[in-house]
Amino acid sequence: MSVSIHLLSPLIALIAGVLILVMPRLLNYVVALYLILIGLIGLFGHQLV
Repeated sequence: MSVSIHLLSPLIALIAGVLILVMPRLLNYVVALYLILIGLIGLFGHQLV
């Protein structure tokens, strides 16, 4: 089973949302990691397919 780019972004957002609800102090780190991952997917996503 392969994971497409279109499925990866919402999955990351869901995990980030759950982490923020469980540990609100991690908000800065979760947002930073999310933005970095989305940026990397945007830049290099065409090479993953």
